[in-house]
Amino acid sequence: MRVPLIRFSLRALAMLPLPLNHALGYLIGMAFYLIPNNTRRICQINIDLCLPDYDARQRRQLLRKSLTETGKSLTEIGALWLWKPEKLMRKIKSIDHEQVLQQAQAKDKGIIILTPHLGSWELTSLYIARQWPITCLYRPPRMQALEDLIKNARERTGARLVPTNTRGVKALYTALADKQSIGILPDQDPGQGGSVFAPFFGVPASTIKLVSRLTQKTGAPVILTTARRLPRGRGYQIDYLQADDDIYSPDAATSAAAMNRAVEKFVRQNIVQYQWSYKRFKTQPDDKTSPYNLP
Repeated sequence: MRVPLIRFSLRALAMLPLPLNHALGYLIGMAFYLIPNNTRRICQINIDLCLPDYDARQRRQLLRKSLTETGKSLTEIGALWLWKPEKLMRKIKSIDHEQVLQQAQAKDKGIIILTPHLGSWELTSLYIARQWPITCLYRPPRMQALEDLIKNARERTGARLVPTNTRGVKALYTALADKQSIGILPDQDPGQGGSVFAPFFGVPASTIKLVSRLTQKTGAPVILTTARRLPRGRGYQIDYLQADDDIYSPDAATSAAAMNRAVEKFVRQNIVQYQWSYKRFKTQPDDKTSPYNLP
């Protein structure tokens, strides 16, 4: 019953014009803010951990704004997954710091593109795939019945999705060797395996070492990108950011810390649209208790 309902909801949301879609998302987000729930609880924990310099009023305002953006991220999935590519691309109104991308392209070594959970991050791979080949790591959904829908939606502009396993990582190396681009989510919690703890907003965070290994093996440049939601559903702005030079360090911990600094810098430029509801610090050093565990 859940899968048909999700499919119906996505089709219904895809029928809405973007301003109305985001207005509905705003209302859903306000419900997240006003009614006690786990999403709000996790958001509050992350904001308290990462922004201790914010006073109570600033944290409350950020919590409210973040949850309304979370609501928009839910409702816009219908458009991101089901709209025709041409219609979706028309919603991209501007591109900021495109020279960062052009400088990376000029190196002719492929590009490692990091897309944090910031803004309408799913839109970025759809946009980039229209310009040149990109291979992205992909973790199948828990509901296997939705896998074809999600995979087809994310590949419909030309991206290639590969699994988060040895075969998928090998495909990333191959893509870079062919001077293509690859896409990675840099701010996921990978657990203890293949990771190192590095500061993120001053908090130790389990961080992937894969980017460090890729840069050492291929010499490919690293950039960050996201799609910022514009006010009142007017569309999106693609943003690029140059990664910290220390990301190319052969030391995995130094590289991971540089990557987290770059993500943090990007987030601070658009802090309300970061996915504060994600359990970024679930894995703790020395097997400490997760901050998300209920007392």
